[in-house]
This record gives sequence, structure tokens and C-alpha cells, in this order.
Amino acid sequence: MTGAKIIVECLKKEKVEVIFGYPGGAVLPLCDALYDSGIRFILTRHEQGAAHAADGYARASGRIGVCLATSGPGATNLVTGIATAYMDSIPIVAITGQVATHLIGNDAFQEVDITGITRPITKHNYLLKSTAEIARTFKEAFYIAKTGKPGPVLIDIPVDVQKGESDFDYPDRVDIRSYKPVYNGHPVQIERALAMIEGSKKPVILAGGGVISANASEELRTFAEKTKIPVALTLMGLGSFPTEHPLHLGMVGMHGTMYGNNAIMETDLLIAIGCRFDDRVTGKISEFAPHAKIIHIDIDPASIGKNVSVDIPIVGDVKNVLRQFIENIPKTNTKEWIEKITAWKEKYPLTYKNADGLKPQFVVETISEITKGEAIIATEVGQNQMWAAHYYKFKHPRSFISSGGLGTMGFGFPAAIGAQVARKDKIVIDIAGDGSIQMNIQELSTAVSEKIPVKVVILNNCHLGMVRQWQELFYSKRYAFTCLKGKQPDFVKLAEAYGAKGYRVSKKEELKKTLMKAFEYNDGPVFVECIVEPEENVFPMVPAGASLKEMIGGLA
Repeated sequence: MTGAKIIVECLKKEKVEVIFGYPGGAVLPLCDALYDSGIRFILTRHEQGAAHAADGYARASGRIGVCLATSGPGATNLVTGIATAYMDSIPIVAITGQVATHLIGNDAFQEVDITGITRPITKHNYLLKSTAEIARTFKEAFYIAKTGKPGPVLIDIPVDVQKGESDFDYPDRVDIRSYKPVYNGHPVQIERALAMIEGSKKPVILAGGGVISANASEELRTFAEKTKIPVALTLMGLGSFPTEHPLHLGMVGMHGTMYGNNAIMETDLLIAIGCRFDDRVTGKISEFAPHAKIIHIDIDPASIGKNVSVDIPIVGDVKNVLRQFIENIPKTNTKEWIEKITAWKEKYPLTYKNADGLKPQFVVETISEITKGEAIIATEVGQNQMWAAHYYKFKHPRSFISSGGLGTMGFGFPAAIGAQVARKDKIVIDIAGDGSIQMNIQELSTAVSEKIPVKVVILNNCHLGMVRQWQELFYSKRYAFTCLKGKQPDFVKLAEAYGAKGYRVSKKEELKKTLMKAFEYNDGPVFVECIVEPEENVFPMVPAGASLKEMIGGLA
């Protein structure tokens, strides 16, 4: 077979059903082989959109997302999407074309060292030199992307390797001597952890994105309910534990709930599950969870102890480790602790001022009410992201799709497209800001041409909202380069120009009816532009570098 046909057969062996990408000279042989392969190819309008769509597909489905780009600028346009997936541990395989092998290193037309460029932001990457390498490489790439701590893998394939010929022999298994993920927690560490849990009076579980990656939400809920330990979540952990569960503490950190952050600051035992203690969660590390012993469970040993000192490290797949815990449930008495947390919840609820104007929080609450927590919510980055995290009532894992680690504006819309392709049974809604939606607005053409019924709710406050909020609070309201008033397109006309539906809402009483109309439309994408109050803020908030106890409260 030609190398291009071997690649197609490899993708079929890995049960790949869809590829998001953009063609070019260095991938023409592969594109030709894909043309009648039976694998769906979704032509995005920018390679960054392809990477984010593959990412959203992976997050929503739990399967590996695949994207394709040509050499040079095509490959470099994937970089932001690959970095986004890397920071959030999302399994994608990025396939790039490369100039012919005899031209590599000669500054040939559209040549770039994409393996060198992406080495810091991929779990692993490959530059193929022969057609005979293709099958083994693809088997390894898909295995590496999904196992252990998931992440992106890039395969760079010169055009002559795609044209060359070789026998096709797909390996049955992968055996990489230097890569042996540990899946079960060490029995001694499990025993020590259970003893520490039993001796705790004020325990808190902190669940991160690793719970969702490991499909361990059911085990998390069982363990929390059997031990009566409250559960706080990172941004990436949203959906792993139901919002309306009585043990739910909400999101913690810079924009966490006040009662959740209070619990972190007062707990005597923090059980961290599949999280990496990034700065947006911890605030000032020296004052984070100051009274707590810490148990840290993660499949990646490098993540344990990296940011926060740990008393009991447990390396393993969190699903397996939680099952080990559940087999030997410790005796706990958290009655007084739960009562205290309940009092905090009553005293410091998430709320906002009721006003005549359209509040962004009210928009998210209405979306939650209409969908009953059954939608998949994607977000852009900034205030829209935090309002979605606060006011949507999540019921299920893989229902919150957002760029946590890299904080990529422009992520939500193409990611929502990928999520909708993966989950045709769900309503997929991108909650966007008026700034971020324009960063990958070209993917509206993708959604229209493919009839992908993504709903985009734009919270239009005529500002780059989160940056403006920081300028208000910390820069004396000097709104340098963040005001977009008079500089915006007409989003309804823009949607219609692409062939999509477009609606605008400026009054509270119009909102529910308009959203319901938009959500019922399934022949393509819909934009709903909500004209919200321009200087609304996200509260609570911890200033950058401050301790979690230094929260700025108040009503927005």
C-alpha cells in the first residue's frame, strides 16, 4: 500500500470516525486517500479551529480527537490548539504534512520544524522518515495519547513518505519500555490514606479534571456519599459531581464560592483527586489549606508534589484508586463539619443584584433552567467562562468544555462544534463573550456547511470583560484597549451572512422565549446575542497572588 492508504487503514483500526482539518500541498496524498475512505472529514476554516474541534470532540466523547494540517503555516496554526489540549490533558492526535525528506533542513517552501516547535506542548511527537514506520507509529501515538495522563501526540509525515509503498502490518499491542503507567494505588499508601481519613474531623475532597478523564465520577460520588465528605471542584472538574448534591462545595480558587474557599482554608485533610494545584486554585501557595494534611491521587507522578507539598502521594488511575478506597470505607463523623458548611452556604450564596437590565448571570441561569442541566456547555475564556461555571447546574461529566490551563480565547465555538459532532444526542451551547467569539468566528461557515446545530449565546457587554474588570479593580478604571463599544459587528447580521440563524435579546422578559426558539432549531447553528450590562463583574474574586482568605465579595 501507499503510505497514505496505510494511514487511512491505521485510522480505521483505531475506530476514527471523523477528522477535523484543512488540506494543503504536503498532505495531498493523504487527503486523496481519505476522499472515499468512509471517514468523515470536516473542513474547518482555520487549522486552529480544527485543533479545538478535535479537542472538544475528545472532551465530550472520551475518545481521541484527530486533526489534520499541511506543513509550514498549516502546522503552526495548530500550535495554540495543541497547547490547549496539553495543558488540560486532552487526548488528541495531530497529523501534519511535511516537505519531502530530502528537503528537510533546507528551508524549503512551507517547511517548519513542527516537531521541535511542539515538543514542549505534546505528550510525544514523531517525524517519520520511511513508509514502513507508519503503522507502528500510529499504534503508539494513539496508545500514548489515551493512556496514563492523556495528552496530545503529533505525527509529522513528509509527503514522499505518504507516496511511498510498504506492506501494511498493524501491531496488536504496544510495548514501550520507558512508558509504563501505573494504574493501581500502592496498598500501603491506600492503607495509610484510609487511616488518615478516619482520623479527620474536617475533610474535603478536591476533584479535578483527572476524575473526568478516568471516567471516575460514579466512584467519586459513591465515595463521597459513603464517607459524608464534601466535594470541592476545580474548573476542569466541573460536572464530575452534581451541582445540586448536598455535599457539593462548588468551584474553588480565584473565582470559587466563598463557602468552598472557606472549607479549603479550614479543612484538616484535603483529598486531592486528579488535580494539579494550579495557581488559580491555590492562590498564595504558602497560605493554601494551612491546617490540612494532604492526600494526592494522580496517575502522573510528576504532578504530585509539584506545586503543593503532599503527605500521602498515591500514584494510580483515580477510578481504580477510588474503587480501592470504596472496598474499605473508613469510619468518619463529619456531622458538625457539614453543619458548618451548610451555614456558610446559607450566609454566602452565589448571587447577584436583581436589576431591570439583562444580567449575564440571569442568562446562564435561564439556559440551565431550560436545559435542566442536560446540555453540554462550552465556553470561551473570561467572564463568560466564570458565569457559566457559577450559574449552570451541571449533572453529568463531560458536560463542561472549557480551556482551563491555557485560557484560550476563541476555544469555545470550535470546541462546541467538535462536541456536537461527538454527541448528536445532546444540545451543545457555547456561552461566549463578544470579544472571544470573534477569534474563531470563521468556523460559523464550518457549522453551516456541515449543518452542525451548535447554539452560541453571546454575552455582549461591549468590553473585553475580564480584563476590564481587573482594570476597574486594580488600575483605577483606566480601561486601556478593552472597550469595544462602537467597534462591534452586528452579530445577528453576521450570523445571517454566513447562513445561520441570528437573534438578539436586550430585555429579561424576552430571554426565555428566544432561547427556547433557538434551542429548538436543529438545521444548523444559531447565534443569540444577549445585550448585558456593560460593567458587570464576576464575584467572588481572589486578587492574583493573594490567599484564598482574601476574597473580594459583594454583589456584581
